[in-house]
Amino acid sequence: MSSKGGTALSRRSYRLASDMDKPKVTGIVNEKLLSDYLHHVFPASSKQGPASAAYRKTLMFQDLGAHLEKLLAEDNVTEDSRDQIEGCLGPSTVVLDHSSGFEGLLFVDDDLLGVIGHSNFSSIRATTCAYKGKWVYEVLISSQGLMQIGWCTLNCRFNQEEGVGDTPDSYAYDGNRVRKWNVTTTNYGKSWAAGDIVSCLIDLDEGTITFCLNGQSLGVAFSNIKAGPGIAYFPAISLSFKESVAFNFGSRPLRYPYYFYACYLPLQSPPTTDLINANRLLGYLKTVLSTSIDTQEEKLVERDSGTWQIQGDPTILVTLAHIFNHFAPLMCKVYLVEDVLMNFLLSILEGGGSVEEHPLIQQLLDLFWLLMEDHEVSECLKQLMMSLLRAYRFSPIIPDLGFQIHYLRLTTAILRHEKSRKYLITFDVLRSVVFFYIKTPLRVKEAGLEELIPTTWWPTRFDKEGKDERDTREETAEERLRRRAYERGCHRLKKRIEVVEELQVQILRLMLNNKDKGTGEASRYIFLNKFRKFLQENASNRGNPTVLCPPEYMVCFIHRLITAIRSYWDEGKRKSPGSISSEGTQRTHFSGKYYDLAAKANIIIDPAEIQASSMDDLDEDEETGAAQRPSGAVAMGGALARPSWLSSPTLGRANRFLSTAAVSLMTPRRPLAPPEKVKVRTLAVEQRTEEDIEGSHGNDGLLLGRPLEEPDQPITEKSLLEILDGVVMMYNLSVHQQLGKMVVVSDDVHEYAVALKDTEEKIARCPSRRLDILEELQKSQKVFAEKLNHLSRRLAWINATIYSKEKMLDVYWLLRVCLRTIEHSDSTGSLFAFMPEFYLNVAMNSYSALKNYFSPSNCMEELPGYEETLTQLAAILAKHFADLRIVGTDIKDSLMQALASYVCYPQSLRAVEKIPEDQRMAMMRNLLAPYEQRPWAQTNWILVRLWRGCGFGYRYTRLPHLLKTKPEDANLPSLQSDQLEWSLSFFINILLFLSAMCIRQRNFHI
Repeated sequence: MSSKGGTALSRRSYRLASDMDKPKVTGIVNEKLLSDYLHHVFPASSKQGPASAAYRKTLMFQDLGAHLEKLLAEDNVTEDSRDQIEGCLGPSTVVLDHSSGFEGLLFVDDDLLGVIGHSNFSSIRATTCAYKGKWVYEVLISSQGLMQIGWCTLNCRFNQEEGVGDTPDSYAYDGNRVRKWNVTTTNYGKSWAAGDIVSCLIDLDEGTITFCLNGQSLGVAFSNIKAGPGIAYFPAISLSFKESVAFNFGSRPLRYPYYFYACYLPLQSPPTTDLINANRLLGYLKTVLSTSIDTQEEKLVERDSGTWQIQGDPTILVTLAHIFNHFAPLMCKVYLVEDVLMNFLLSILEGGGSVEEHPLIQQLLDLFWLLMEDHEVSECLKQLMMSLLRAYRFSPIIPDLGFQIHYLRLTTAILRHEKSRKYLITFDVLRSVVFFYIKTPLRVKEAGLEELIPTTWWPTRFDKEGKDERDTREETAEERLRRRAYERGCHRLKKRIEVVEELQVQILRLMLNNKDKGTGEASRYIFLNKFRKFLQENASNRGNPTVLCPPEYMVCFIHRLITAIRSYWDEGKRKSPGSISSEGTQRTHFSGKYYDLAAKANIIIDPAEIQASSMDDLDEDEETGAAQRPSGAVAMGGALARPSWLSSPTLGRANRFLSTAAVSLMTPRRPLAPPEKVKVRTLAVEQRTEEDIEGSHGNDGLLLGRPLEEPDQPITEKSLLEILDGVVMMYNLSVHQQLGKMVVVSDDVHEYAVALKDTEEKIARCPSRRLDILEELQKSQKVFAEKLNHLSRRLAWINATIYSKEKMLDVYWLLRVCLRTIEHSDSTGSLFAFMPEFYLNVAMNSYSALKNYFSPSNCMEELPGYEETLTQLAAILAKHFADLRIVGTDIKDSLMQALASYVCYPQSLRAVEKIPEDQRMAMMRNLLAPYEQRPWAQTNWILVRLWRGCGFGYRYTRLPHLLKTKPEDANLPSLQSDQLEWSLSFFINILLFLSAMCIRQRNFHI
């Protein structure tokens, strides 16, 4: 801080001009012009009254410090304004009482504002209570499960069965069951969803409690509540296992601050003095940006602040240094960052246009790094990013998704700044995953879908099995008009969602940038390190639940990641024609003679080392680990030589990509040979270049290695392979399950459509004299129609965000990558033993998703290379369902079940018939082999499907119930009964053997 003498600035070693330096500085601009400029930037307050230029005091840099401090001190108010308001008791900083005010097991965030339930029904209250007046706090709903939010007194005692609202002096709102609670319960409010904000208002003067959902009042919930001497109410919550929320008592600006106009105050007072000073300093900064000094004409010129650039003008830089001397410490406070800085940056982008058309944000970030201390700019960026995450996640959904687009545009603009990007990527990847999620609205009206999709449609024709018949030729004119209007509305919705998705992909592309101009690690290298940790935490499923990524987030993240890496891959293909494109990855990705660490990680790790290590050992230093590893190891009686191309410093982290079952797949495939010497290459972080990371000109790089026995082939962006392996792992962890869960909306539409059609048929058959029955049927018809209107609009949203044609192509691309990986691993021989089993799982599950989840909106038969891909998968299933190298029970069962499902449908069954004859014969021999360590039920099912007339040489030409000659009468061997008889006989022999052993053991002891 500058003293009243105004001789020096302690920040960043910026010096003000002393008397000795005065002629040197004023030589840049004359004293009058400098004084006019400083008075223009730092005008006197209204309290001092306007002063004409002729009579005001000359202001120079040596007087600016004292002048600025005087301006900032004029409007100062008492910091703790809440102490002046009667009615609230407790610390000025309101947090959750994690020391004594809780019941059950809970996880509380470091800021003591977020909480996750970890027992049956946990409860916790805040540290501050209210006994008089009107008060409010907000709760950000992170999960939509069972929770009761409200107020309680100090005398309330909770347990694992009774929480807030279950005792006489506690009151709660439950949006999961849409009820209010105070010992007894009644219907109240609306259902909440993840991403909603619940506002809890208490008026102790009138004795009422009210709740709001996303700024809309739900009405007075409780009246005539107990009040008076000795009665004070604490904010409180009870939540079930794994449910999570975040509180805002006033440490950040309230999202819906209309309560202030109704005299409701947050429990924690805002930093009024700091807020006034921050806005005033920001006004000074804006003036600097919009004012230039014309030294030729000796006058001040107004300019467009959007085109401002740092040009090294000492007059402007010293002026900015004075501003940041006071502004920088304020920007370390979350309230000021969210209320002042974020709103200012958002206003810069309000003019529209692309983010590249607004370079001012880049210039401002340069200014931050120049004039603020490193710890200040780091804290400021951290709070700014967290504010953007909260704003994006908890913004209401409107038809044009304007709020989400606004916050994503600012995030993109910030990440375009290289130094800021590298710092922000060091954050937990999970927090960034929030930016790639598009939440699905549960309330269609509030999301504006009625305006976007005014006409709804659902199938009205069904076959005998109740399935939708998509024959448009039988539609009536009215049905055709409704369907086309609905499809146009869905198309409009999809186009708006695509804008958000494009911004999300841009953010990922910036994070994956590998061509940074600055020194140090590339952005992609930093992202890879965080991505590995992200996969490890979600794969191990251990530790704090706050680090686990929700499945719905993972689905959106994987699609954006696939789009980003494919775009980078194709860019590299255009720059290097000899490289492999993203489409080529589907067919020759791993046959492109390169092996990524994730999918092939076991081959580069000593088996003895694998068996002795655990997930807790994965964070060891990479370079130290690489230097200490032995050069060879023995695997199941055979020696595995370690070639020099495996001496990468990143191998210490490769274990994170492995499943434990992959270790059991190892079998000796190489003859005994002396171990090869290992040449360990290590580089300090600051010495690593792009070539060290990616590899070039025979250099293996830090990310990938190349087998010496295979010819070199150019490949684009080899570090993208590791990300691709992470994508495969993400799909296996939770994406496939989440895709299956979202299908329930389509199933609900089908069920209600069938029920509505059945009701309409009953109305048509109802006798006119039975008005009572007709009235009930019409009520049911109205309910079904309203439900279908809601579900059809919600289904349009889900189809656009999860089951669109583009998302289907992403899953299809992933399927083909897995198939080529498995084929190449198998053809290489020993490599198959080290392939993680989740590649097989993803191959089977992605095919199942394409077949069952994306229809009927998208048809799998329309995919490019569809029949060839089915044949590839059929060959893999036929070959490996009885592969002796696979010993894991779960994966063997999955392969057998997948093959059994494969022979049940015409298209996939034809694919089985197209595989080479030797593979078909081998498959039949394996099916007819004795049942040893494999399920017999699925085997019998496959054989029966093949030999009863469903495949190969005998196929139904008509439906089975229309055949005069049944397959069992066609003199075909009854293999099912023979195999079943054999398996039962073998089982009985085992029981007899065990019984005899028990008798002998008993006789021995006697």
